[in-house]
Amino acid sequence: MKVYLDNCCYNRPYDDQSQIRISLETQTKLYVQDLVKKNEIDLINSYVLWFENSQNPYETKRKAIGEFLQKNSSEYIDTDKADLIKDKAEEIMKTGIKMKDAYHVACAIYSSCDCFFTTDDRLLKYSTDDIQILNPIDFVRRWESGLHG
Repeated sequence: MKVYLDNCCYNRPYDDQSQIRISLETQTKLYVQDLVKKNEIDLINSYVLWFENSQNPYETKRKAIGEFLQKNSSEYIDTDKADLIKDKAEEIMKTGIKMKDAYHVACAIYSSCDCFFTTDDRLLKYSTDDIQILNPIDFVRRWESGLHG
């Protein structure tokens, strides 16, 4: 199973954990990371994630996320695919999805991911036959129920 996490997922553990939803999303995102580390699922990474992470003003967070991506990604979508990604992203943006989100989804679709994870409510409302877009909580619920692979 191939998965792609958007930048808000990677940053979720650094958000205010006093809110139950954020805390649950953090725990499930960390569970997904463990599945990646155990090679039970394949993590896809992209130039879009690298760029967005490079814009993080907090060096500690930026480094931790970058190191995780570097050590654990099984596939990297490089800038040589940018034209293909751009075409798909523009198609997605026509549905009202913001540019950076559209590029993340396009990268995931391009790499034939099974799931795209986000904690962004607006993006979770986007639906396509090309990929499942899930909150990490929904993914873990399905995974634990044996609905994977």
